[in-house]
Amino acid sequence: MKFTDLGIIEPILKALKDEGYTHPTPIQEQSIPILLNRKDLLGCAQTGTGKTAAFTIPILQHLFNSRNDHKGHRKIRSLIVTPTRELAIQISENITAYGKYTGIKNTVIFGGVKQRAQTDALRRGVDILVATPGRLLDLISQGYINLKDVKYFVLDEADQMLDMGFIHDIKKIIAKLPVKRQSLFFSATMPSAIIDLSSKILGNYQKVTIKPKQATAEKVEQAIYFVSKPNKTKLLIHIIEANPEASILVFSRTKHGADKIVRVLNKAHIKAAAIHGNKSQGARQRALGNFKKGELHILIATDIAARGIDVEELSLVINFDLPNIPETYVHRIGRTGRAKASGIALSFCNAEEKAYLKDIQKLINQQIPVISEHPFISDGIEDAPIPKSTSKNQQKKPKRHSNHTSKNSQQNRRVSSKRRRY
Repeated sequence: MKFTDLGIIEPILKALKDEGYTHPTPIQEQSIPILLNRKDLLGCAQTGTGKTAAFTIPILQHLFNSRNDHKGHRKIRSLIVTPTRELAIQISENITAYGKYTGIKNTVIFGGVKQRAQTDALRRGVDILVATPGRLLDLISQGYINLKDVKYFVLDEADQMLDMGFIHDIKKIIAKLPVKRQSLFFSATMPSAIIDLSSKILGNYQKVTIKPKQATAEKVEQAIYFVSKPNKTKLLIHIIEANPEASILVFSRTKHGADKIVRVLNKAHIKAAAIHGNKSQGARQRALGNFKKGELHILIATDIAARGIDVEELSLVINFDLPNIPETYVHRIGRTGRAKASGIALSFCNAEEKAYLKDIQKLINQQIPVISEHPFISDGIEDAPIPKSTSKNQQKKPKRHSNHTSKNSQQNRRVSSKRRRY
């Protein structure tokens, strides 16, 4: 199936063609017809599968087709709420790209920056507002935003929204929306809390759940290093130096840890930057922008700040710290296995993190291959029992892993980021 088969109007099809998109992903193929028929929707699909286009394309089409009914000053007719600044900015950029021939205007608001530029944009009038919950409620209370004209409401990354404690803010926002509207919930996972919330807020909704033939965790080539905590930074430097051209996203569990990794890398003359909640929005955007443009090869991120990172040709994801929530692991490694692409994800595991590894392998139903030859192997960690995969098709250790750090090949293992190796 092609986008031309979904009843999408020509201005949007032209923009999609400019972006190089001709065939919809499964979540887009199933969701767009439902949304074009103005039905409420609860959509579930893994990260990197195209959920943003699945809901922005129908909204743009509805607004374009009704543009003559709303002459004069633009009013907010669509509201998209998302948990993080980076994701909000990414959604706004996608709307701009897909809607560039429609005349539909959008703006994005989030906290952590002065509000003047955002309130100026609101005064000029917008059709679609993309917002994080805190700044949205703040500007509503100040009188800059009125939601009475909203016809299309989207709650994106709903599972993460609940995990971050936004449930009360979401309920406040929904209370300010018109009863008559089209509502969309999109989520990478579908915990019971999301189902309960959707049943209370969505109308007579339809549900789309995409279970890809190959899960993110299966199409991303994975490996685990057993290493002591003090040696993690040494191992990270070793991998980076072996792959000087690779674009690498490194996950730290804490903000302090992310900053410490950057300091250690800088001392080793490796240019890196961190993004997390304590960084100013300007600093976060500069770091992410330089990473996307290829001017910065190493980016250290916490889980919250990494939501919304979508980098083409991302060579490698490294879990410097294993997450204590197994679903977070899937989100992390999904940064490199975008859409139909494959990817590579490496994880460092010390003795205290063995329990996290067990939970992760249980969730993904795989046994992650172990790289047993590297300069910083820690005795005793690897010997602890690792749960066997319950999958009928256990992954075998990839050949490219086996000699990655052998003494005879370390100096010769230089790979191109475009070839997606490490």
